Formats: sequence, C-alpha cells, structure tokens
Amino acid sequence: MHRPQLSRPRRRDRRPLPREPVVFSKFTTALIGHEAPIVLPPVSSEVDYEAELVLVVGKGGRNLPVGTARDHLAGYMVGHDVSARDWQLKKDGKQWLLGKTFDTFAPTGPVLVTADEVADPHALDIRLTLNGEVMQNSNTRQMLFRAEDLLAYISQVVTLQTGDLIFTGTPPGVGVARKPPVYLKGGDMVEVEIEGLGVLRNPVVQG
Repeated sequence: MHRPQLSRPRRRDRRPLPREPVVFSKFTTALIGHEAPIVLPPVSSEVDYEAELVLVVGKGGRNLPVGTARDHLAGYMVGHDVSARDWQLKKDGKQWLLGKTFDTFAPTGPVLVTADEVADPHALDIRLTLNGEVMQNSNTRQMLFRAEDLLAYISQVVTLQTGDLIFTGTPPGVGVARKPPVYLKGGDMVEVEIEGLGVLRNPVVQG
C-alpha cells in the first residue's frame, strides 16, 4: 500500500479536468479488510468516504507499455479511500498524503477477484451506501483514466511490485461536495459494492 494511489478529480471548482492522473500514496498501516472498523482520528472532524475500484498488481515492472500493462494485473478488489478533508484541503500547503493515510483509511476486500473473471473492469456498476442510504452510484466506465493508462503512467516513476494496490478514483457524491457536507461519524456503517467484486462493509468508530 505504499505505492501511489489515484484520485478522480472533482468539478466542484469548475477547473478543467487534468490531462494526467493525480497521484498520492497510502501507507500499509492504512490497510484494513472487510468488516474491520474505520477508526476516526481525534485530530480530524471531516472524514469523508470514497468508493473506488482497486487494481492488484500481479507481475511487477517498470516503464510498462499501455498496450500490455493490464497483463501485469492479478485482479481487482473493492476499495474505500477514506479521506480526512480538513487535513487534505485545509492545512497549510495542503496535506494530501497525510489526509489520506491515517491508520484504517484504506479498507479493501471482501475478496480478490482474478483478472480472468472480469471481462471489462471499465463496465462495472459501483455504489456506496452510508447507513443504508445511497451516496454514490455510478459505473467504472466514467473513470477518467483506464486501468492500463494508470499502470503505464505510474510505472514511469515507480517500479511496480507484486501485491501493489492502485486505487483508481471515485465517482460523484462524496461528502465534502454535498450541501451541507456529510462526514463519517462513530456508529456509521459504510458499504461499497462493485458489480462482480462483492460488497465491502466497514463500521465506523471514534478513536
């Protein structure tokens, strides 16, 4: 999990969409599995949710050609990119890495679905529910960058290794963009579902 993660840019400020992926990292201490609790840190009051498709690297490499990059995937998982918006967006200079990598901020699961079982990773329904209410509901065809493009782009800088996880960005509906904003609180239950990959369920507790 120390490898780069991709964030889907948002249109709240009407800025043009980027021509290249925006890349940041999460540390291994952020990684948790299905049913494990997301722990809200005492130093943040604006912890947000993001449903994401996760790419699982099966064969490492550097400078991967776009045409063969997906051959390096072992498979796919459901992911939840938990994000402390007050750290990510409001700290001096903005703290994208620290805001994204608090302990327990990278739930993944419930299983790894091998690449041969997914005909097209860019045609999967994806949604997130918070306490049973649908907050995000989209399809991976809306991703700004395809899986092979992300793998090739990152491998220009980082030698990908077996087991690396790459989060691919989130659809509209995140809490910070709502009016009023919706942030996670102790006692919440978050479920992220991706067609064919299962449902990732995590309770939220106050740290």
